[in-house]
Amino acid sequence: MNIFLTRISITILTLFSFWAAPGCTAQAQKQEKPNFIWLTFEDASPYGFSCYGNKAFTTPTVDSLAQRGILFTNAYATAPHCSASRSTLITGCFATTFGMDIHREKYQTPSDIFYPSILRANGYFCSNNKKTDYNTFTSDKSLWNECGASASYNSVERKEGQPFFAVFNATASHMSRIRTITTEGRGHYLELGIEPGQLKLPKYLPDLPEVRSDFAVHLESYLEMDAWLRTFLLDLKNRKLAENTIVFFFSDHGGCLPRGKGFPYESGLKIPLIIYIPEKWRDKFDIPAGAVNSNLVGFEDFAPTVLRLSGIDIPPFMQGKPFLGTRRVKKYQFGFRSNQENYHFDPCRTATDGRFKYIRNYHPYKPFALRNLYQSGMPANIAWDEYVLSGKCTNPDWKSQYEAKGTEMLFDLRTDPDELINLAATREHQVKLKTMRKAVSEHIRESKDLGLFYRDMRKEKTGGLFDWVRSTNFPLSAMYDAAEKASMATLRDTTYLSKLLSSQYAEMRYWGAVGYVMLASTKQLVHVPLILTKTMNDPAAAVSATAAEAVFRVTKDSKALRRLVDIFITNDNFAYSSLENLTWVADCKPHLKEYVAEFKKLSTDAEETKADRMGIYLKLRSLLVNLDALPVRELFPQREIEEGIKINETRNWQAQYPKS
Repeated sequence: MNIFLTRISITILTLFSFWAAPGCTAQAQKQEKPNFIWLTFEDASPYGFSCYGNKAFTTPTVDSLAQRGILFTNAYATAPHCSASRSTLITGCFATTFGMDIHREKYQTPSDIFYPSILRANGYFCSNNKKTDYNTFTSDKSLWNECGASASYNSVERKEGQPFFAVFNATASHMSRIRTITTEGRGHYLELGIEPGQLKLPKYLPDLPEVRSDFAVHLESYLEMDAWLRTFLLDLKNRKLAENTIVFFFSDHGGCLPRGKGFPYESGLKIPLIIYIPEKWRDKFDIPAGAVNSNLVGFEDFAPTVLRLSGIDIPPFMQGKPFLGTRRVKKYQFGFRSNQENYHFDPCRTATDGRFKYIRNYHPYKPFALRNLYQSGMPANIAWDEYVLSGKCTNPDWKSQYEAKGTEMLFDLRTDPDELINLAATREHQVKLKTMRKAVSEHIRESKDLGLFYRDMRKEKTGGLFDWVRSTNFPLSAMYDAAEKASMATLRDTTYLSKLLSSQYAEMRYWGAVGYVMLASTKQLVHVPLILTKTMNDPAAAVSATAAEAVFRVTKDSKALRRLVDIFITNDNFAYSSLENLTWVADCKPHLKEYVAEFKKLSTDAEETKADRMGIYLKLRSLLVNLDALPVRELFPQREIEEGIKINETRNWQAQYPKS
């Protein structure tokens, strides 16, 4: 605790020094455009900072910035993954518009859609230190004056008095902090007085020792973010830049507790955002200091806001709107999730009006808990998997992530901030449900959402997906209809779905197959149409695998399952996703157990590729875990994961799994 108190004392002293800084210099007074510094950190939700209500410790630098700046209480990343969120940030558009929404992949995009180029053309010096991760092939040098570990607003390349836009990224709060699990990393929180046993867990998380331990380690990083912020504030003061520099302090998406990062809930999308604007620029744009702002703000709005404050015209293609120096109030904040790591294509779209939250799932038969073979390496995730697979978990809130999620979710965030009570089927909320369903449906059309193209087909498009859609006049509207219809399919839709299976476009055939899986998963389909059986041999692996899943769910036919396995052993991600999905279906799992011996042999043969998360080794082990042929704690053979579990076990905060 002494170390913790010392840190706080130093922070208070340095903060006083910063905020008592003398007035701006003559050169600063003459500057006609403000500087900007974006301090972006990773995998963090608002709950870690005391100005957002954290009671475990205080974050005095962040709190002080909030008191003198603007604290946003309804700020959102557009995606719960970093690359898709950053793609939105750098374009001022939803990443789905340019097909940049899948985490993590590089795609061909138009070259003139990135805000740093616009700022540079208007006299700004732009630097990025150092993470890019924008899902594009566009070169860093063409976007930034400097990009890399040494990039800074203090570069010798920046001319005297030249306004700057500088991005810095901190990784201390990244999920790797928990997943890597070194003894040193685990021990620090004891010095800070964070007691895992006293932490308040969200209701959606099982109260397991590993969950509490991971939460404690994650929280420690918020203190490091506080110190990181202090470093920049002092540097700006010492260089006499503070009075001309607008500071954005925010996370790239939600925190890395299980059911946070990677998930379309508030825990994955809602972010801390604090913006400090010096007095000179507050007066110019009539922006109050020390304000708490509850308006909806999203990443698509950041670039337009910077351009407006810089006096630069906002390009017509940008979908976001400025949120500083304006009285604009947004009706809805939209979000998306396109995939769970690289293996599971599982598109979702979200909307919130600040009180109600709507989630539209286009693969409703898939559970959210399909494995992300990076994220699932956290001890908390391993423990949760083990708890559910053991049969000891009876709490429906803790089991729901492992069950088919359904097509629509509606939550009242005021009464249910943990998003556990789905109101979509309640009579009294049907008007709200239909209103928000319509809003999402209109949004994907207005934004020309390309996120419903499945992963593999995107790379094959000549010139990139964005240009291909326009040059070929691809029927986007018809694909939206297909995805919406497939995810809510009833037996009345079989003629329509069969017509989709005959389409010239693999994308349309895919959604036809998805519709049949939906019918099979809800036990509506009794007889398999001939066209669906034929589609198991479709030249597109994703279509073939999805059709095979639909046929197998209905018939339990060994040939359909064999077809799915044959596609999988080529290391096809769609087939893997279908197989893992089926391991969570009670009447399908026994049939998959017949392949345990084959999967074990394949796993042995692929032993040398075990470090490759994109390879087949971990996917095979993941299936073996779900088929009760491998302990959950042997899924990840890496030493550091085993060490992390051992450390958690020795803490012994709870003698046994809790009763639900």
